Amino acid sequence: MEKLLLSILITVLTGCSIFAQYISEVLDYVPAPGQYINSTPWGDASSAESIIGVTNGTLSLGAFGGYVVFKFQNPVQNHPDNPFGVDFTIFGNSNGLAAEPAVVYVMKDENNNGLPDDHWYLLAPSDYFFSSTIKDYEVTYFNPDSEIAEDVNWTDNYSNSGVIEANIYHQQSYYPLYDLFPDIPIDFYTLQGVKISGEIDRSVPSFVKSTVRKFGFADNQIRGSEPFIIPDNPYTAEVENSGGDAFDISWAIDQDGNYIELDEIHFIKVQTAMLDNLGWLGEISTEITGAVDVEPNTNINGIEDCIVVKELSDTLIIGEYQLEVFTFSKGRLNNDREIAWNVVKGNAFVDEQDVLHIISEGEVSITCEIVDAMAESATINTFAVNSSASFNFSVKDDLKIYPNPVQSILAVSVESADLVEILDCHGRVVKVINNYSSGESIDVGNLPAGLYFARITNLGFQQMVRLVKI
Repeated sequence: MEKLLLSILITVLTGCSIFAQYISEVLDYVPAPGQYINSTPWGDASSAESIIGVTNGTLSLGAFGGYVVFKFQNPVQNHPDNPFGVDFTIFGNSNGLAAEPAVVYVMKDENNNGLPDDHWYLLAPSDYFFSSTIKDYEVTYFNPDSEIAEDVNWTDNYSNSGVIEANIYHQQSYYPLYDLFPDIPIDFYTLQGVKISGEIDRSVPSFVKSTVRKFGFADNQIRGSEPFIIPDNPYTAEVENSGGDAFDISWAIDQDGNYIELDEIHFIKVQTAMLDNLGWLGEISTEITGAVDVEPNTNINGIEDCIVVKELSDTLIIGEYQLEVFTFSKGRLNNDREIAWNVVKGNAFVDEQDVLHIISEGEVSITCEIVDAMAESATINTFAVNSSASFNFSVKDDLKIYPNPVQSILAVSVESADLVEILDCHGRVVKVINNYSSGESIDVGNLPAGLYFARITNLGFQQMVRLVKI
């Protein structure tokens, strides 16, 4: 009896609660194509079982749209006494430099049949309100019909196309194999969800980075330390307690983007939210290692307000730019807060309508903060250039590129051209196409978002047109 009491005491003192809930069942696993799919331990038919009852499993969701649905033994309560108001934590394998964010949906078993067949509600993340976020995104992946690694072609519902690129490090087929995933069609399949643009830093080709988002994404923040039932504060950059990504059921929104009230949820869906790649590191593909229910504890508290500002392109031409900035209270949008802007570097200012005015060339760094609340500030950085000094050309209105803005694939409205070049705002050539033919696809999916120019040379005559990459 004394040994039993001692064991219970040690458990309580170390914080490893005997009442902690971990994933009890995986109900559905539909991966998108990716470098870990069809391989052990991250992407075979049994990988989904690895996240049950632990926080160190091995499950890859693949590229955009891949998802997993799971549940705990008991419903997750939306409890006001939980630390920071959050209700559960999902763990991934982010290293803090290359986040591979996924959005999270929750469902209440309203018809009481024990199946995830009611309505999914998105837990609105920090990036949800950005103009670059697409709420109705669909991608169709096509089977290259190969037993070894080959690029997997895709098209989306915005007339873009591209590939999930094969690499030398993973040689198996990236398209889900029928023997492992019999519910995925053999020829092609479509995945739907919320897509964010994120921020990709390609300045160092040997290590391309995907910036950690503010809150509301899985596989976004690094793991902390045990006990894992004590959650990280999602509204601060510092990794506290368990780390991972903590979620509040109160973030749930309906199909019109309105917050709703849920007292508890029974099912959770995690879905890869980006369609991009990290160079030799391969496509962005969310990995999940487990999840845990958060327990009430009024002794743990901290900052519950935050401010989020959409990143600017690395380089901008001198001028005016509408900034996108949002403030949140306990993870819910509360945009009536007063914001203070501070120019740290550069000849620029922000007016009362949150419009950035860049006056001259050079580095620009600006911070913003909530005036009447305890919250971390947010920072945006860019480099301003003078277009007339950077380029020597005249824009021709009769030359068209489409689509513009472009996400991935573009074409030029010419019958043919000796040379097509894509230049960045510094005048550096970042892509070259020789002997261009009418309608030929030009893939700019790997380029960072921002302002570019397409320069077309034919028979010694040059034309240039402005291009926006989103």
